Amino acid sequence: MAEAHQKHHDYHIIAPSPWPITASIGAFLMTFGGVGYMRYLNGGSFKLFGLELAHPWLFFIGLAVVLYTMIGWWADTIKEAHEGAHTRVVSLHLRYGMIMFIASEVMFFVAWFWAFFDASLFPHEAIQASRVEFTGGQWPPKGIEVLDPWHLPIYNTVILLLSGTCVTWAHHALLHGDRKGLVNGLALTVVLGLLFSFVQGYEYAHAPFAFKDSIYGSTFFMATGFHGFHVIVGTIFLTVCLLRAAKGDFTPKQHFGFEAAAWYWHFVDVVWLFLFFSIYIWGGWGAPLAG
Repeated sequence: MAEAHQKHHDYHIIAPSPWPITASIGAFLMTFGGVGYMRYLNGGSFKLFGLELAHPWLFFIGLAVVLYTMIGWWADTIKEAHEGAHTRVVSLHLRYGMIMFIASEVMFFVAWFWAFFDASLFPHEAIQASRVEFTGGQWPPKGIEVLDPWHLPIYNTVILLLSGTCVTWAHHALLHGDRKGLVNGLALTVVLGLLFSFVQGYEYAHAPFAFKDSIYGSTFFMATGFHGFHVIVGTIFLTVCLLRAAKGDFTPKQHFGFEAAAWYWHFVDVVWLFLFFSIYIWGGWGAPLAG
């Protein structure tokens, strides 16, 4: 009956999967475990249903469940693709899902840009006396030395733009059946992603301001730090695609896993360009540069 049903419809009925419920349990444990962990670090307590949760173990249990779910769920998705279950409609829905995910990521970064621009455009807002006290009524705040945008930041900008070029090269190589070009392009993209993370880590270690020093430091590290985290996630995503490509996965007609990674990487590139121009150049304009 199921086989006959699939012959008449351009979609695949996926068997009941354990992954949605395990993902929900893992996310729940991570959320409450994270709150408890933060209370634990500050010597406080956190109780839920009479249980003391101010311990680090609950958060890490939740993290383990989430990671296990991610690996298992994506492994099943790859298996279904190999079995021919990704029909045109299923493939379209996978694309819609990735588009919605990237849209949610855009909104995530809007929050950090909003915080930065609110502080930088209104550093002397009268109704926020504490802000005036910490900024001195100007932006960047008084006493803050900023990073030279034409040193490490422009270096990282070139790295990400080159990586975007390499992943596009890999995509075109795949479409033309060039397996060697696909693997080489992905390998270069991964190396460039790792190099970006290394340079950003070096920049953070030598930054002339800290997260807790001022509103400048907090908005800077939140915006650029979360971008750095997304670069790490994208690098892992592309590394998995590289391993799959080396094994012979992906064909010119069926390669959504790689396509999704490329979309994500281009999104990361675009966010960095906004960060570079708004935070490093415009946001630090007029302040003394770190030596």
